[in-house]
Amino acid sequence: MAELKEARVPDIGGHTDVPVIELLVQPGDTVAKDQGLVTLESDKATMEVPAPFAGVVRELKVKLGDTVSEGGVVAVIEVAEAAAAAPAPAAAPPPAKPAAQEPPKPAPAAPVAVPAESGAPVPALAPVAEPGQPGIPPMRFEADAVLPEKVPYASPAVRLFARELGVDLAQVVGKGRGGRIMKEDVQAFVKAALAGGGAPASAPALAAGGGLNLIPWPKVDFAKFGAIETKPLSRIQKISGANLARNWAMIPHVTQHDAADITELEALRVALNDENAKAIAAGKAGKVTMLAFLIKACVAALKKFPTFNASLEGDNLVLKKYFHIGFAADTPNGLVVPVLRDADQKGVLEIAREMGELAALARDGKLKPEQMQGGCFTISSLGGIGGTAFTPIINAPEVAILGVSKSETKPVWDGTQFQPRLMLPLSLSYDHRVIDGAAAARFTSYLGQLLADLRRAML
Repeated sequence: MAELKEARVPDIGGHTDVPVIELLVQPGDTVAKDQGLVTLESDKATMEVPAPFAGVVRELKVKLGDTVSEGGVVAVIEVAEAAAAAPAPAAAPPPAKPAAQEPPKPAPAAPVAVPAESGAPVPALAPVAEPGQPGIPPMRFEADAVLPEKVPYASPAVRLFARELGVDLAQVVGKGRGGRIMKEDVQAFVKAALAGGGAPASAPALAAGGGLNLIPWPKVDFAKFGAIETKPLSRIQKISGANLARNWAMIPHVTQHDAADITELEALRVALNDENAKAIAAGKAGKVTMLAFLIKACVAALKKFPTFNASLEGDNLVLKKYFHIGFAADTPNGLVVPVLRDADQKGVLEIAREMGELAALARDGKLKPEQMQGGCFTISSLGGIGGTAFTPIINAPEVAILGVSKSETKPVWDGTQFQPRLMLPLSLSYDHRVIDGAAAARFTSYLGQLLADLRRAML
C-alpha cells in the first residue's frame, strides 16, 4: 500500500528565505532516493534539495521564485509499500509559515546610538534586537518605537544583517511580500547610500559610516554615443559588490608590496607533480600549485604574527586560535571565496587536493554555505593571469588579505654577481586600525623567507 510523505528542506547552513531557482522534477515523475527535487540559491552558492525517499512525485509545493527555509515542504511523494515499511527518519521541524502570512512583530528595543569600530559615536542603528544574540549593544526602551505600525517588517536574520551594516531599517523600503524587508533591500539601500542617491533625503548615507555625503551618481544616456548592450549583474556580483563597497569605505586599507624568491620552491613544485603524475591523472591526488605552498607559508606567518589572524569587534580584538584560509576562486558567475579549514593540520599535498575539490564546487556553483564561512585570512592569486601588483580589498571581518601576482625571472645580486631568480610579487592589504606599517613589513619579509626556504616553517 502506498503512502504519501513530505519532502522537506534539509539543513542549509542557517539561511532563511532562500529562493527557488530551478524545478528539477514535475508531478508524476518517479524519483530515486537523494535525487534532486529543486535547486535553491543562497548568497553565493546553489544547492539541491534531495528526495529523502524513492517514489512518485504527486505534488510540488513550491514554484520558481518562491522562498523557502529549513524544514519547509517542497514536494509530496507517494512512497511504495516496501519503502514505506522502512524505519521512518526523525520528524523534520514544522515548515516555516510563508512570508505573506507572517504579521509584523514588535521589536523588543528602540534605536540607540552605539560606538562605531573607530570609537566615535554614530547615528542610531536599526531599532530592533533579538534577545540573547551575541554582540548586540544595550538598548533603551521607548514605547513609541515599538508600536506595531512603527516596527520595520523583517526577519531576525535581516535585522541582524542590517545592524552589522549600520543600516536603520526604518529608512529601507521592503520589496518582499506584504512590504517585508529582504536582505536584497538592505544591500540596495547600502549601494544607493554609497553612490549618494536612492536613500531618503532625511536618512544618513550609512549610519555606521557616519554619512558619506557623496554627490549623486551620474546619469548618462549611453545610447546617445553609440550602440550598447545592457546585461544584468549576476546574483553573486550584486552581493559581492555591496560587500566590497562596504569594506572599502569602512576599513582604512593600506597595502604593503614585497617580493619573494621562489626559485627552489617552484623546482620542488614541478618535481612533486612529476612524482605524482599517475595519481593526478587518475584523480587520486591534486595537482600541486604555488597557492598550496602559499597557504602553508601563510599559516606559519599567522602563527608568528597573531594580530593578522584576528577580527575587530568594537573596542576588542578577537584573536583566533584556528587557521581557516580562504582563497579567491574565479567562476563564470563571479568571484567566490571557498575556505580551507584547519590548514595548519594538513600537508601541502592534502591542501592541494582539497583546494582542487573546493575550486571545482565553486565553478559548478555547488559550494555549501559552511564551505565559505569562518575564514581567518584570504589569499587572492592572479599569478596564472598576470600583473605585477594590486590592492586586494579586505574580506571583513578579517583584518588582512594577501594578493599574489605573476612570478617573473629577474637578475638578483648575490653579493658577487647577478643571478637569475624567480620572484613572486606579494601585495598585503591590512586594516590600519589593527596593524601598523612596521608589522605589515615584518609579515611580508618573514613570508618571503618562508617561501624562499619552506623548511623554516618547521622551526
